[in-house]
Amino acid sequence: MTTETTKEKMKFVSFRDLVLWDVKRYASNKIKSDYPIVRLGLHIQEQSPKIKLFNSPKEEFGILGVNNKIGVFDAYKEKGANINQAYKRIEKGWLVYNPYRVNVGSIGMRTEEHKHEFISPAYVVFSCKETLLPDFLYKLFKTERFNTIINESTTGSVRQNLTIDVLKSLDIALPPIKIQKDLLDKYYLKSKESIKLDKIAMAVEQKINPYLLEELGVRIEKNEKKKGITFTKFSLIDRWAVDYIFNINSIQGITEAKYPAIKIRNLLLSCQYGLSSKATEEPIGIPMLRMNNINNSELDIDDLKYITIDNRQKEKILLNKGDLLFNRTNSKELVGKTAVFELDGEFTFASYLIRLKIDTEKVNVHYLNYLFNSRIGRVQIDMISRRILGQANVNAQELQEFIFPIPDLETQHLIVSNILKIKYEANTLKQKAEQNRNEAIKEFEQAVFKL
Repeated sequence: MTTETTKEKMKFVSFRDLVLWDVKRYASNKIKSDYPIVRLGLHIQEQSPKIKLFNSPKEEFGILGVNNKIGVFDAYKEKGANINQAYKRIEKGWLVYNPYRVNVGSIGMRTEEHKHEFISPAYVVFSCKETLLPDFLYKLFKTERFNTIINESTTGSVRQNLTIDVLKSLDIALPPIKIQKDLLDKYYLKSKESIKLDKIAMAVEQKINPYLLEELGVRIEKNEKKKGITFTKFSLIDRWAVDYIFNINSIQGITEAKYPAIKIRNLLLSCQYGLSSKATEEPIGIPMLRMNNINNSELDIDDLKYITIDNRQKEKILLNKGDLLFNRTNSKELVGKTAVFELDGEFTFASYLIRLKIDTEKVNVHYLNYLFNSRIGRVQIDMISRRILGQANVNAQELQEFIFPIPDLETQHLIVSNILKIKYEANTLKQKAEQNRNEAIKEFEQAVFKL
């Protein structure tokens, strides 16, 4: 091979452009655009001050989460007494990412719709200067071209990591503010269809509750608040709680349904609380499912934490396919949500969850899952859940007292099949909405970069 041929196959990088001694970072071509190419660090500012929430033990704080589907979301509320480290505060318009998962899109921006404002110190938080619109940068992160740059810039042999210093060293295409606004307007105009499709999908999913109530012959009375004194029979009272007494008549429709009303305890092989050990965002060890990972009767593993456990613990605490996870502590609206574990690989679960092992000779676990997430389950959760330090709680003993109409297994399988059809219709609409958003991002990317 001649010297000239060798030079043609070699890639040269200016010493001043070296930030990391990492081949993958310099192997690909630099970004190209009709707009100025600038160093990102000149247009962003890290926001790292931490607030000691534990100094206000009785105050309730809203905690944010980040995943690669929706970005930032309101995760849960927690009393300062239960938070053992200083948290970062995020203002509206600031961006935040998981340094260990940003390469798969785990980044988001706090907007007006987010009520919560604190996040774990493990996340990287930064703001944009006047020259760069936060939403414009957020959309850049979602483009395929910029995601490639992120993947080439992460470091670490076992776990990939993107530090704020490396992020600042990256180049971006930076149009003038007016053009940034114009490009964002075009994106949102294109993605309007996805909003419409998401609303239709939500309406489709709302068919599940009426279907279950009709199929099982359950009538849930709507409890209206009345002025004055409320009377109830002493013989009907199992618990001295206002919510319980006001809702006690609601379960009468369950006991008078078409099928026998059976207590959960008679359908279980066992129930178990999860681990109270601290998990971290660093992907070392076994993923631990938490209350944030249960959504709409399904598991969502976009935002995971990890924990290291020994083989002896594994035998007791690893999840098995078919386990039903019940969220025992959360806000009043979210406590009691459930999902069936059906994932491959090793997973464990946190203490805010209860693992239910179901007797499959008596009940279909998916049937039970849908009941918990229906009005039939919700009315009982509202009756039983108690507020402890601002959070609603249902313990394992109370959970086992829930009653559900249990038909024969063949009828259960049929009901599950029909609900899956409804969910399939809704998920198809959601996929079309996601495709529309992807097309909008692709057009945004083509307008910014020379592809």
